[in-house]
Amino acid sequence: MLNFSKVLFMTMMVFGTSVSLTSSTWIGMWMGLELNMISFIPLIYKYKVNSTYESCMIYFLIQSTGSILMLVSVLNNALAAISPYVASELFFTMLMISMLMKMGVPPFHFWLPEILNKMSWLNCMVLITWQKIAPLFILSFIVNNQLMPIIVLMAVLVGAIGGLNQTSIRKIVGYSSINHMGWMISCMKIDSNMWVTYFLFYSTLNGMLIYVFNHLNASHMNQFSNHEMKFSEKILITSLLMSLGGLPPFLGFLPKWMVIQSMIMDKSFFMLIVMLMTSLITLLYYIRLTSSIMLINSSTMKWMSFKSLKIQIVLTMMLINMSIPVLVAFSF
Repeated sequence: MLNFSKVLFMTMMVFGTSVSLTSSTWIGMWMGLELNMISFIPLIYKYKVNSTYESCMIYFLIQSTGSILMLVSVLNNALAAISPYVASELFFTMLMISMLMKMGVPPFHFWLPEILNKMSWLNCMVLITWQKIAPLFILSFIVNNQLMPIIVLMAVLVGAIGGLNQTSIRKIVGYSSINHMGWMISCMKIDSNMWVTYFLFYSTLNGMLIYVFNHLNASHMNQFSNHEMKFSEKILITSLLMSLGGLPPFLGFLPKWMVIQSMIMDKSFFMLIVMLMTSLITLLYYIRLTSSIMLINSSTMKWMSFKSLKIQIVLTMMLINMSIPVLVAFSF
């Protein structure tokens, strides 16, 4: 049965993001972010589930703090008591901090893995993809801030190291999202529109992976050792995780390849080396997850006797993840 409340709040959420993207003033962007926040909170809430109360409160406090900081920075931008250069630098720094708080980018990331761990997979998908569109769009206007390289390095390091000791799959997805945010922000400085391409690849991969985890009702790593999965399911999950880590020849390597080429042209070698090293660390905890899937249980390779997921969906996902990079590589 169609839930009209969810439809209403999701429509408001889409409208709020649209207002932020199309507004020509900072106040208009702030209003869009507020609409986005207030429409997502009812989607998190579930009746008689205590963890959702905490999730709603954490999300509201963090997002409202970021919104207040953004509003204060916008209202104080016209101060005449200090020089125009200092006023502009103060404004852009405060605006950048407010957007980082809203996205959960280090050093304001502690709330993101915790709140993801208390959500359903669908809400996790919305939080790590759609809810980041408007803040990333606003951040692309102020990417020349001097603190931005430090933020990028912190994001890729925290996203890589933070996921090493996690057993919750939702937390691993959260730290992976933090690492990918560092890659998106780094390519903004070179090309203000490149992050859109990276974001589309990132959202596609997360959508496919979260669909599989939601179908299997997976929450922790040790669940895979007890789950009777077919060989095709194991191959699909492994390929999607390796793709999310940016391993060639999978789909997730294409956006990272694009960023690597741009940063080489920009001669940002030190930052590029750090980002590549942290990508290897993220691959480490993806391999830890896939090793429990591939090695613990033995199963016969019967591709057409697929019961958990429809074989058409599995083949489509594997086709998207494996064939598109090959076609793109040979098209140049």
